[in-house]
Amino acid sequence: MGGGRKRRRGGSEAPAIHPRNRYATPAPDFAALASLYPSFAPFVSVSRGGRASIDFTDFAATRELTRVLLLHDHGVSWWIPNGQLCPTVPNRSNYIHWIEDLLKSDLIPPLSSSNKTRGFDIGAGANCIYPLLGASLLGWSFVGSDVTDVALEWARKNVENNPQLVDLIEIRNANKMSCSSESEAVVGEADRENTLEPVDGVAWSKPETLNFCMCNPPFFERIQEAGLNPKTSCGGTAEEMVCPGGEQAFISRIIEDSASLKNSLRWFTSMIGRKANLKLLVSKIREAGASVVKTTEFVQGQTARWGLAWSFIAPRKMVVRSSTPGRANHSFMLHGLRREYGAFQVLKSAETFFHASNLSCKIDSSLFSIDVTLSDDQAQAAMFLDESDSVEGVSTKLHSAVTGSSFRISVFEQMPGTLLVKGSLLNKALSDTPLLVIKA
Repeated sequence: MGGGRKRRRGGSEAPAIHPRNRYATPAPDFAALASLYPSFAPFVSVSRGGRASIDFTDFAATRELTRVLLLHDHGVSWWIPNGQLCPTVPNRSNYIHWIEDLLKSDLIPPLSSSNKTRGFDIGAGANCIYPLLGASLLGWSFVGSDVTDVALEWARKNVENNPQLVDLIEIRNANKMSCSSESEAVVGEADRENTLEPVDGVAWSKPETLNFCMCNPPFFERIQEAGLNPKTSCGGTAEEMVCPGGEQAFISRIIEDSASLKNSLRWFTSMIGRKANLKLLVSKIREAGASVVKTTEFVQGQTARWGLAWSFIAPRKMVVRSSTPGRANHSFMLHGLRREYGAFQVLKSAETFFHASNLSCKIDSSLFSIDVTLSDDQAQAAMFLDESDSVEGVSTKLHSAVTGSSFRISVFEQMPGTLLVKGSLLNKALSDTPLLVIKA
């Protein structure tokens, strides 16, 4: 369960456990925990070399380890009945710390001046692990939703057994949220808060926004797929592990729902169990009109998961003067693009960004150009190109504009995989105005 980096084939380094994760270094000491917690001792074996370990294929051992880690390191009392999904604390902590990074980032501006962080956990489960970790580690408040009686009962028990967290975590039945799917509970939550309608008999005193939502979705399409890993036994009911279409369909529904919220949530996030699904889901998020997409990899021991985050809020802009003032025309090349990233797709991505930034723009498909007009009070616009990433996230690369009333961006295909992007001022009177470079 230890941290540290591992070498991939070819010598490159795999991502390590999150550096702020309590279990990054050192790894949990099973022998020490066994001496402190007698109930854990029967599950610990010591090799001839003195290395203590547990049998991760034993659900009871995995559950007791989770209970002990939450109590010892987080002061959280916790339990789940047999068969319910048993989370690993280090892996789930990675997700919490990644969201913390997103919220602290200057990339997306805060939705309000409040210093309080409020999140929504889609499918909290009986274990209620994310609200418990987020509240105990960072003092965040949570709404956790679920759909089964057992999950709701035990999630509430796990909250009530921790008086220090009771005021920070609320568990709600997604079936009573007037939503057609559990993922739509996020939409219902924000809509109710914005309209001050009562929820479960309690009315909100003022409009409130959510900083983020998170989800550990059902990874599998069939229950038979859930037990394919012979090295672990994490339990899990069919409701927790399986849904029609698997995680791809479940997260796609969240993406569809997120388009209805737009600026009501700062970040939408989900864990992903299969890397093969990442590319398709990122494409769906782009199509939904998100302004920013972020991905990461969660590594803990032999287990790898991926994180996906997106936002519809216009990125915060940092303005830096160009070293070449006075130019009315600028250009750059995009190299190494995949076939699906043609000139028109790049223009549509740019249009999405400008609309998200509340700029007026119009595409001319015949000329492969887009004209952008700034209002009088929009003093800043510019060109953004992240050359460190030539392919992924093209829609966040092409953020081009200049100070003035209007400008044009044209995209030309030079050869397969290579595009020439040109930006020019349409107001000639502004030709002496320095170009501004905006980096999100």
